[in-house]
Amino acid sequence: MQPTGGTNETQENCDAVVVGAGFSGLYMLHRLRDTLGLKTRVFDVADDVGGTWYWNRYPGARCDSESYFYSFSDRLSEELLQEWTWTERFAAQPEILSYLQHVAERFDLYEDIRFRTQVVAAEYDEAAGRWTVRTGDGGRVTATYLITAVGCLSTTNLPDFPGRDAFGGPWYHTGLWPHEGVDFTGQTVAVIGTGATGVQAIPEIAKQAAHVYVLQRTPNYDIAGGNRPMTADDGRAIKDNYREIWQTTRETGFGFPYRTAERTALSVSDEERHQIYAEAWQRGGFRIGTTFNDLLMDEDANETAAEFLRARIREQVHDSDVAELLSPRDHPFFTKRPPLENGYYETFNRDNVTLVDVRRAPIQEITATGVRTAEAEYEVDTIVYATGFDAMTGTLFKLGIRGRQGIGLQEKWADGPSSYLGVTANGFPNLFMITGPQSPSVLTNMPVAIEQHVDWITDCLRYLRDRGLDTIEPLPAAEQDWVDHHNEVTETTLLPRANSWWVGANIPGKPRRLYPYVGGLDIYRQICEQVANRDYDGFALGSCGAATSGDFAGVARATFDEIVAAAAT
Repeated sequence: MQPTGGTNETQENCDAVVVGAGFSGLYMLHRLRDTLGLKTRVFDVADDVGGTWYWNRYPGARCDSESYFYSFSDRLSEELLQEWTWTERFAAQPEILSYLQHVAERFDLYEDIRFRTQVVAAEYDEAAGRWTVRTGDGGRVTATYLITAVGCLSTTNLPDFPGRDAFGGPWYHTGLWPHEGVDFTGQTVAVIGTGATGVQAIPEIAKQAAHVYVLQRTPNYDIAGGNRPMTADDGRAIKDNYREIWQTTRETGFGFPYRTAERTALSVSDEERHQIYAEAWQRGGFRIGTTFNDLLMDEDANETAAEFLRARIREQVHDSDVAELLSPRDHPFFTKRPPLENGYYETFNRDNVTLVDVRRAPIQEITATGVRTAEAEYEVDTIVYATGFDAMTGTLFKLGIRGRQGIGLQEKWADGPSSYLGVTANGFPNLFMITGPQSPSVLTNMPVAIEQHVDWITDCLRYLRDRGLDTIEPLPAAEQDWVDHHNEVTETTLLPRANSWWVGANIPGKPRRLYPYVGGLDIYRQICEQVANRDYDGFALGSCGAATSGDFAGVARATFDEIVAAAAT
């Protein structure tokens, strides 16, 4: 079935509304409809499924988890795992989008998705115990359950540079790339930003453009990706071992099918440590982050990895001054998202690429002909903004969610998110946020985190149905307990040391908090399971808005501490 648009219906009644049709929305729709038999409507503003992989079509866009585990697991379909064969170790955007379209077609998901439809408001009716969801085409849908599947990186961040609208040439944001592509042949291009999208796009743009000015504020610890075509032998080995692969992903902190070594960085000799890093670097991907178990907690340990990575930059970049500009010195390794690079550093050896340090000489304005910094003006034909996203909360706030007494989610979170398990919030009954703030989300392999949330929500709704209940809401004490736990775990790490989008530092005025949970997906999974096993401890459960159970008296907090302590041993 091909994607369809909105129907401008004035009223529709459902069991559940899901917002978003990427990995999260597709799997959630499948579980709600085919597992629980719930009438479900999915809304997405795009023309097709895909989520981030529908919008992010910039040159070089690809996943940085290996493709064979950046996908749905056997929880969706063992047959699909055997049917689908990935062509690259790290799949590019077109292949991931094709995969998600295949999933939607194979499981007949298109029929329940309304595309080109923007949710503009979602309001909880306390008397009816239902959500009313309003769309931009004038439609209105009511549902018992509202589930957001909008992704963590889906609202673009376009800095408000003075004169930005005065530029006379074309400009693009990597998160909203034209579907027809962009031809940079013969052009002079300014790329603003050197985060993950910039690291992927810059090498590809440089192959076409006459000249590229790369405007860098903060260098990153970019890790060798080691992308290559998948061979037939790769495919056989993976498909023969998928059951074990997925089991391991669910038992690791990062959701990878390989574990963090049980050793500290300073417990081995300098020579052995260098060899361990070198082997991980050679294998590519995020393995270097799992070589020792204290890299995010001990500054001296972290510096050993940081210096190893800076040495790799010096090896690859011929100009020593440029290499130093590309070498991070102001934050520990992995306290900002470390992009995977495939030819990024070598790009700066090209004669048509110039690195501009906008930390030393900040951007003053965008002019009619280019970009002016404190030191020079760069005349360009095109500007590419690789400036990232209003992560974690930006898209949630755009949905206009209002809970009890008309209080908005954005109002509740004015000083930063407060949730229970990162999936629910007090004052918002029957609202579930897939990979929401204060859940592992972006600090893990996303599909594994998504499946954990969707499966937990599915089991929760089955529990309610089996007991004749239809309302669930976290109690204030449970929510505060989770926030306290989240903050305590955060403070044991080095992550607050960096001005990253993980802490909201890229958005002016955004509360500075660590938005994802850093305790690990394995620990988080156990916590969620314990909450469910204790009859959804910390939640008020009821029917038609009247709470009937779920008293909370500090039990959930003890659960958190017990699980963390058990995992540590």
